[in-house]
Amino acid sequence: MIGPGTLDSFGSILSGLAKRLGLESRLVELRLQQRWGEIVGEPMASHTWPVQVRFKKLYLIVRNSVWLNQLTFLKPALLLKLQAESGTGVVTDIAFRVGEIPGEPEVSVSPDSDLGSTQSEQSWTELVSHTAMIQDPSIRERLREVISRYPSQSPPQPAKGPSQAP
Repeated sequence: MIGPGTLDSFGSILSGLAKRLGLESRLVELRLQQRWGEIVGEPMASHTWPVQVRFKKLYLIVRNSVWLNQLTFLKPALLLKLQAESGTGVVTDIAFRVGEIPGEPEVSVSPDSDLGSTQSEQSWTELVSHTAMIQDPSIRERLREVISRYPSQSPPQPAKGPSQAP
């Protein structure tokens, strides 16, 4: 007869299974994405996004180079927060990359809107192509708004009246 053994908790069984199947980093990644605002706070969460965890390194998208520079200084504190959240040894390093934060509502000003009503489709396309390289969506849309309000007229030509004979 076999004596009573120790019972494993359901959580420890699932944790062991995830580790054996190689899903541990993916589960940590999803947990970080789900609770990102709570972990790092709203100001940082609105300018960063955890993309993936690969080989114990968290890859983090940062809105712009200013935030990237700031996070370089905050990296040790951020790493401690992440290790407290995900467990020691799951995330041992962070890599930053400037890019678009996914899931941002893209505010788009179309040529049919009030702002673009005075512009032709060609000038709107040109405006969009010139501002497409701006990474921050709010700055990009604000610049489009300002440019679209600027009158696109050719310089005034001198008037030819009866006293100005050729």
